Amino acid sequence: MSESRPRPPGLTAEAGLADAKTRLSLPRIVVICGSTRFMAEMTEADVRETAAGRIVVKPGCDMKSPHALWSDPAEAEALKARLDELHRAKIRLADEVLVVGDYIGDSTRAEIAYARLLGRPVRFTHPEADPGA
Repeated sequence: MSESRPRPPGLTAEAGLADAKTRLSLPRIVVICGSTRFMAEMTEADVRETAAGRIVVKPGCDMKSPHALWSDPAEAEALKARLDELHRAKIRLADEVLVVGDYIGDSTRAEIAYARLLGRPVRFTHPEADPGA
């Protein structure tokens, strides 16, 4: 069972997470963002980032592909909202963001803005796609 220790006064939750990752000697954590149309490229990026010694988190569901979990439109809409929140949590957990693909849609644009708001470095497999460039 893990023990929860109180944060030292003045230490934000984010600073506490960064401190814990340092104390645990965790490798850098990279979150992969991008349109799920680039799932194959995300898998390749996962392989390359992992081989470089980084922990990788990425989208786990491709809602553009048929699946029983999102075959009902109402359930799909609710699931999409939960997955968007889950991906924002992955961005908060990560040390940096890697955006895959040469197309940046509204969801990915929002994820990039969120990452930058949090001060996360953002890399692009296609730097010309950077909406902030």
